[in-house]
Amino acid sequence: MKVLLAIFIGGGLGSVARYMVGRLAMMYTTNAFPWGTFAANVLSCIILGMAVSLLAKSGKPEWIVPLLIVGFCGGFSTFSTFSFETLQLMQAGRYVLAILNIGVSFITCILVLFVLSKFLK
Repeated sequence: MKVLLAIFIGGGLGSVARYMVGRLAMMYTTNAFPWGTFAANVLSCIILGMAVSLLAKSGKPEWIVPLLIVGFCGGFSTFSTFSFETLQLMQAGRYVLAILNIGVSFITCILVLFVLSKFLK
């Protein structure tokens, strides 16, 4: 139960952080590039990478990994998890799966959005 609560809290905090990054980006940029999402994705990858590195080297409570990685990074950006899993596949020498993960993820997400945009007008 402690782990689920940690994920819940981390996810909520990550979602609020992502919203705030998006709002800040809208205040300071004027072009159409999605700077808020870009910044959230990059920051989330930095947080995920740091958390994985630091937590692997130290003793930690059982709830800290779910709080930071699953909860916060999941709420802040699912792209960080996608990037991390693709990197793990590459580090394991599973290059074909890594490329498939990238291609299938992007194509599927864009296709789903396209289909929904057509049916949910």
